[in-house]
Amino acid sequence: MAKIFNNSISFDEQEFMALYNASGTRQGLIEALEEMHGYLGEEDAELKAFTESCVGKLKAMSDEEYLGLNLDSVLDADDGE
Repeated sequence: MAKIFNNSISFDEQEFMALYNASGTRQGLIEALEEMHGYLGEEDAELKAFTESCVGKLKAMSDEEYLGLNLDSVLDADDGE
């Protein structure tokens, strides 16, 4: 089931989530993204919408699905490019 949900999350979304994933928990990531979102201004409309989409997807998934994202490896994979 986690695989199916993960397919709806783009690599850009995974990379973005990985940047804010200091807590290593789904709830902690949601809180970090919501906090960051609060600092964005009207000129950041695209980033606000992207953040809202990521938070929505995180809220819709289970903790098991979140762990299946394996966000710790996302930034490592990007370094290899």
